[in-house]
Amino acid sequence: MSHNSPLDRARELAAGIRARGDEIEEARRVPADIIDDLREAGLFRLCIPKAHGGNEAPPLETLHIIEEIARADGSTAWVLMVGSTTALLSGYFPDEWAKRIYAADPNVISAGVTAPNGRARRVDGGIEVTGQWQWGSGCHHADWLVAGSLLVDDSGELLRDGNGAPQHLLPMLTADQVEILDTWYVHGMAGSGSTDFKTEGAFVPEGRWLRFGVDRPRLKGLYQFPLLGFLGLGVCSVSLGLARRAIDEFVAMADTKVPVASSRTLAHRGYVQSSLAEAEAAVRSARALLKESVESAWTTAAAGEPLTIDHRLQLRLATTNASRQSAKAVDLMYNAAGGTSVYDRYPLGRIFRDMHVATQHIMVAPPTYELVGRVLLGLDTDVSSL
Repeated sequence: MSHNSPLDRARELAAGIRARGDEIEEARRVPADIIDDLREAGLFRLCIPKAHGGNEAPPLETLHIIEEIARADGSTAWVLMVGSTTALLSGYFPDEWAKRIYAADPNVISAGVTAPNGRARRVDGGIEVTGQWQWGSGCHHADWLVAGSLLVDDSGELLRDGNGAPQHLLPMLTADQVEILDTWYVHGMAGSGSTDFKTEGAFVPEGRWLRFGVDRPRLKGLYQFPLLGFLGLGVCSVSLGLARRAIDEFVAMADTKVPVASSRTLAHRGYVQSSLAEAEAAVRSARALLKESVESAWTTAAAGEPLTIDHRLQLRLATTNASRQSAKAVDLMYNAAGGTSVYDRYPLGRIFRDMHVATQHIMVAPPTYELVGRVLLGLDTDVSSL
């Protein structure tokens, strides 16, 4: 691996990001200079096709980079995760628009929301989009924003497809078409700037939107990974990085902290030793299952074949497991540290808060286990969400 690989660049940037964790949380967004460093390192171009100047990196490389940045700061990694995984759309858009969105500027960032909180109406030459979207992670830095919308007629009634289902579109808006709102007041992932954004009657020309669940990727390889499934992989990679940081912080603390009424450091207590071992096992086993599942899917995708339902199922299971086991590891470290965890001068409190916001993401929610369990039991199951 060359010294200038994206993973090496991520590791070089991580130390500086780590030192600014409190600043990032207090600002409620990632500072512009950190975003510029991530741009210049090419970390927002990991999922853009090589034909458009991107890295088109294997999935595990992207996930390792997100995890490395999360080990430094959860909010920064969250913004990177959203920006890099959203760029998977570059393999879906018609070539003309893929070039105009993702190739015109080497430092481009796309973000946004797929949830259909907007409404899109047909007009001459395209659609008009109106709506307000929550969870706009990284919207302050994005050049393009996905704005999930349902297609409506001129009276506002939903237009449905041949099966009676609403038509879910993914329009791509330019940054100057949206208003960013100040709604992000939260207890975790505060620095991600995941605030609301809105637009009123934004024009989107033909070709600059996708039909969610209908339009298939025009490129093979990386782009055979499901859009939301790949987002989920990014979410759990942030969680794995947070868990590893929690373990790092706890080990350093346990080696120096002498509890009240004790003459020996925290590291000498039995429950501390067992908590650390359990956390280590949780993170490493979760990471191993994730690696196994991603590598299996990547072998198929790299051969130019579409992923099977089993691939998608295993990816979702590994994703949810990694998130849940990471949260378990963070909780073990937070509790074993005792009262020290509650002080702002120690990072464990921020890591705990960030972790328990990451677990709220719908792609790593507990119902995934029910879905997988139904399939494993051979029951009739709707697998369209995979």
